[in-house]
Amino acid sequence: MTETKTLYAAYAALIETVLTDLVADGVLPAGTSFANVTLEPPRDASHGDLSTNAAMVLVKGAGMNPRALAEAVTAKLAAFPAITSADIAGPGFINLRLAPDAWLTELQAIAAMGADYGRSQMGAGRRVNIEYVSANPTGPMHMGHCRGAVVGDALASLLEWAGHRVTREYYINDAGGQVDTLARSVHLRYREALGEDIGAIPEGLYPGDYLKPVGSALAETFGDKYQSAPEAEWLPTFRTEAVARMMELIKSDLAMLGIHHDVFASEAELQAAGKPEAAEAWLRAHDLVYDGVLEAPKGKAPPEDWEPIELPLFRSTRFGDDQDRPIKKSSGAWTYFGADLAYHMQKAESSDELIDIWGADHAGTVKRIKAAVAALSEGEGRPIPFDVKLVQMVQLMRGGEPAKMSKRSGNFITIADMIDEVGKNVVRFTMLTRKPEAQMEFDFVKVVEASKDNPVFYVQYAHARIRSTLRKAAEAGFAPDAAGLAQLGDEEIALIRRAAQFPREIEAAARAREPHRIAFFLYDLASDLHSFWNLGNDRVEKRFIVEQDASLTGARLFLGQAIGQVIRNGLGVLGVEAVESM
Repeated sequence: MTETKTLYAAYAALIETVLTDLVADGVLPAGTSFANVTLEPPRDASHGDLSTNAAMVLVKGAGMNPRALAEAVTAKLAAFPAITSADIAGPGFINLRLAPDAWLTELQAIAAMGADYGRSQMGAGRRVNIEYVSANPTGPMHMGHCRGAVVGDALASLLEWAGHRVTREYYINDAGGQVDTLARSVHLRYREALGEDIGAIPEGLYPGDYLKPVGSALAETFGDKYQSAPEAEWLPTFRTEAVARMMELIKSDLAMLGIHHDVFASEAELQAAGKPEAAEAWLRAHDLVYDGVLEAPKGKAPPEDWEPIELPLFRSTRFGDDQDRPIKKSSGAWTYFGADLAYHMQKAESSDELIDIWGADHAGTVKRIKAAVAALSEGEGRPIPFDVKLVQMVQLMRGGEPAKMSKRSGNFITIADMIDEVGKNVVRFTMLTRKPEAQMEFDFVKVVEASKDNPVFYVQYAHARIRSTLRKAAEAGFAPDAAGLAQLGDEEIALIRRAAQFPREIEAAARAREPHRIAFFLYDLASDLHSFWNLGNDRVEKRFIVEQDASLTGARLFLGQAIGQVIRNGLGVLGVEAVESM
């Protein structure tokens, strides 16, 4: 990666240099931290190019009012020729205006850095484990999994762009009763493949046609060996075979979305390796698990069959939970929480930070698993930041009406169905056009509309327009050329200003763990590009290709090529391909 410094990074460093000088001058006290000083675009573009809160956040240590400190800062900034003005606004914000050359230099930085423009070392190689999807291995992927899959994958890519080392993990829930149900459903299809009339699928089994190929494959493998055998003989084998084949199906569906995990962790293997027992021993050694009796259910009379039973309880109330949680059932089997606790301990062994992407229906378990990781942090004596991102379900529509279900699955529309109809790029980008915690509709008709109201089309069209213009220019003998950049005017500079925000948007989105911010940025950049393009519809001199002015044409093509690169980089973060034509 090239060492070229981007504009926001360069001016942030300049602000820090000025503040360091003020410390040396005695205006600011020694040891003043600049950690909360920001540099960003003003909310109102008419106020300038850059804005800093330096005087507002450092005033307490300086022992003067914010405007007085702002005057000391602006006096030093005025010495830099690239800063044409430094004005104080309101109680002490500082707004800077830059000479056009500063933006033209940034345009050349975009060209120089190319596919690396926007990458950052902010994460400093911190190891972040992101667990996402983790669907029960009982069928193909559906919309309940799709949004979380895309959010998790885009977040992983975003954090890598920001300098983190990311592990993409999938937790296979293959130790619960749902896997027994799957095995029984597969055994039914196995008997069907052997020619048996199985009739209607019994209530409680999985009805989808996706199990027919699995039954056929097992019929070829085992013949009629298990057709009439008692369940105890075939259940373990069919559990293993069914889970393996379902995971092949799930991985295939995820690959259609462009998603590949680094680690597939099995709950069954976790338990077989004694990880929950080891976790319990560790927790007891740190006084985080004790033997106690759960309180009776609150708010109503206890059920007739309820009785106080001593169970191993995790001290989750110590970490903000409303009650301590059992890690084992009265049968001695591990609770889901107990197994999950052991799993997070395993992940933490090789990570500096954990992030889980869950469906909103898991909201009730967030507090207790956060308590578990907090306990782990306390016990190990090192902070292990842990965040859970809850993703709302998506309502599938077709022209404003609820979409019909899929035959393949039996009762839902699969990811494969969606991608077959509208394509991977549309699915991925659309999933990131809302905050994950917000409700969302996915309308099969609207997501392929060629309109400004469709963000997927609008951003892709901006890139395709640029690529088409570059091809047309090449045919006419023109090429991008930086020699004439000084001819670019206010409209072009405004476009560069927007593109130049990409590196800081990457860092801000990474800090907030919010990849949808990049989708929002791309829409704004595309909107600016289309607005500039439309100027040329009425005024020939505003077009990208001005045949009578080769120097201006070369400069605008250089600009267009750079804007296309930023769009391409942003789409790459989101796992969306930038199309060459539309």
